[in-house]
Amino acid sequence: MKPIPLAIGTAVLAMVWFGPLLDQWRGAFTAGMVAHMAVVAIASPLIAIGLPWRFGERMPAALPVLASLFELVAVWGWHAPAMREIAEASVPGTIAEQATFLFAGMFLWSTSFAAPESRPHAATGAVALLLTSIHMTLLGALLALSPRPLYGIGEVTCFGVALDAGQDQQLGGVIMLAVGAMVYLLGGISLVARLLYARQLNTKPQRADQFS
Repeated sequence: MKPIPLAIGTAVLAMVWFGPLLDQWRGAFTAGMVAHMAVVAIASPLIAIGLPWRFGERMPAALPVLASLFELVAVWGWHAPAMREIAEASVPGTIAEQATFLFAGMFLWSTSFAAPESRPHAATGAVALLLTSIHMTLLGALLALSPRPLYGIGEVTCFGVALDAGQDQQLGGVIMLAVGAMVYLLGGISLVARLLYARQLNTKPQRADQFS
């Protein structure tokens, strides 16, 4: 167990779940997006790093890709206008949304980094994280560039700033692009770098004194 990442990740969750994002700002799409990104792209990887996972070589190499597909369904599903309305309108809806995001984030990060020393696991983990970065980039771009708001029609307040429905959605899309897409991209690149480094070590010529 690594207590520092675990403590930071837990603190992020506490700030999201018990702070204004899901309370007095719950009607703002931007606040919901900040909460979403904090859970899946900040708290989840930190907690996954901090907990003593024991998957190792026993974990199926394809599991990270399945986790990425689950996160795709969860993220796109909860951003459908009808589901977003459910999450905003009731406490049980908010709890269900946040629990899904936490499970999806933990599932993906914990399986992607479960066995980074193994080439098959590192490769599928990198693919899973890069696929997630791609679908978050696509969704963020769609939200930011949409010609009309998909969520709400009135003015909302978030971080003390008044936003109309279009501005609120566009800002939320930009946050997904800037945080979610980038964090998953960096996670995938880090696993690719591990693979390339391990390959470089294996292909280096051995010294003559190693055979003596």
